[in-house]
Amino acid sequence: MDLNVASWLSWVRPRALRRRGVLGLNERNAGFVLPGNPRAHYPRVDDKLLTKRLCEDHGIPVPQTYAVIERVGDIRGFQELVRTRLDFVIKPAKGAEGRGIVVVLEHNHTTYTTAGNVPLTLADLRYHLETTLSGLFSLGGQPDRAIIERRLVRHPIFERVAVNGTPDIRVLLYRAVPVMAMVRLPTRASRGRANLHQGAVAAGLHLGTGGTFGGVCHDRAASVHPDTGASIAGLEVPGWRELLLAAVKLADVLEMDYLGVDFVLDAELGPVVLEANARPGLAIQIANRRGLLPRLRFVEAAARGPLPLARRLELAAALAEMD
Repeated sequence: MDLNVASWLSWVRPRALRRRGVLGLNERNAGFVLPGNPRAHYPRVDDKLLTKRLCEDHGIPVPQTYAVIERVGDIRGFQELVRTRLDFVIKPAKGAEGRGIVVVLEHNHTTYTTAGNVPLTLADLRYHLETTLSGLFSLGGQPDRAIIERRLVRHPIFERVAVNGTPDIRVLLYRAVPVMAMVRLPTRASRGRANLHQGAVAAGLHLGTGGTFGGVCHDRAASVHPDTGASIAGLEVPGWRELLLAAVKLADVLEMDYLGVDFVLDAELGPVVLEANARPGLAIQIANRRGLLPRLRFVEAAARGPLPLARRLELAAALAEMD
């Protein structure tokens, strides 16, 4: 049943939300995250460098790593490390919510222009690297490393529904079966970030086809992009089956039952894994205007033991038609 976005965001009785199959934070944690995601496996997702290495070992596409800054002394060589790289990304290995990520579009070895068209000096970037190593952007403030990696380029299919940044696609999996997906589209308000809290647009994705539908922005239903006026619905993500297959493979590798996997659709490489999340948020339900609980229960009944990859994709397609 399609849900009115306003009804999700107003004061609704818990029983009404329950009837609509909405999964709440406490039930997510107690019913799915805690029993399904062993604490010993959390470093596999909390450390982006470890996630990347696991992906590379299993043939799952990730952005190429140019260098890793591990110690303050390494920062002296930063300028030389990126001398031949026209563009690149600096990313904290243990960062969260996009904090500490710097996207450099071009540079002349002394001035580095970011995706937000902000010029930074070499001293600015060295200071940023120092604060990254100190743990300013990491989970719990723990000491960190800085990853310097390839910049992914937005696929042309998103040209009219993304502004000043690159969309990302989240696939939520339960027992290695995709159960829901959405795409987050940057806006001027979000400053080019695919962050819903900062004003990005979210659109549900049909699990069978990768087609967009619906849309929400600033807690309101949205059928067009607020900056371009282009329709949000009706796009189909190229390489959708390959993207779902990569998500399923990564869920197997990470050995976590309840998992979010984030992708970027690169213009040249296609679907590329950005990161995984052992505690994915629940806004995906708003983007899809559907509750998660019926889908999770369906998977519990259908996947009582290990299933072949093809069967898991079949279950995902069946979930898309069950509402």
